Amino acid sequence: MSTAASSGTPSSFKQNLAATAQHLASALPAAAAHTIDAGIARTEAAGLAGHALRAGQKAPDFTLPTATGQLQNLASLLAHGPVVLTFYRGNWCPYCNVQLRAYQQALPELAKHGATLVAISPQTPDFTGFTASEKELTFPVLSDVGNKVARQYGLAYGIGSEVADTLRSVGIDLAAHNGTTDDELPLTATFIIDTDQTIIWAEVIANFKDRPDPATLLAVLAQRPVALPA
Repeated sequence: MSTAASSGTPSSFKQNLAATAQHLASALPAAAAHTIDAGIARTEAAGLAGHALRAGQKAPDFTLPTATGQLQNLASLLAHGPVVLTFYRGNWCPYCNVQLRAYQQALPELAKHGATLVAISPQTPDFTGFTASEKELTFPVLSDVGNKVARQYGLAYGIGSEVADTLRSVGIDLAAHNGTTDDELPLTATFIIDTDQTIIWAEVIANFKDRPDPATLLAVLAQRPVALPA
């Protein structure tokens, strides 16, 4: 656990998320902010996060295209060590951008635990490529058009026409980003998957304004038993 966490002081990561929320509260039209917050409340009330995969369950394997068009599958990554798998909404989401940049900065520490970081969104490969290049991400960023993998992990949900229309009104057209017209997104979710494909830690959050701190991921990996060679 980080010193900030143990002392009750918000970490810089949580402070950045809070600053993003504060900025958007003043930048967005009041009606748009209200509709988006009401959508979060409906998602929380529906208990959708409770349907997602959790620790102790097996993580479904998948094969998805990277930002450069190459195919990447989970099993091949697990052959080299545990995988930190995070699902994000898209390059248009300011909270996702805070998370992706912070996780990029944490890569050297993740590597000390032999872990690979992977991020998945429903964006088309073109937008995924833009995300990776704009933020100079050096970990695999994968395109899950149609939320097929997100659905396997119990994360895909329809945001509803009211929220979708509100996003379009502020310049975010999900159909253009995702290549579909279903107005579906994945819940904010991060999984730590061990080499035997077992999920050893999971955090699924209906409120997309919250994300797991990189320090939390490192603490979980630090407690993971290291298998001795046969």
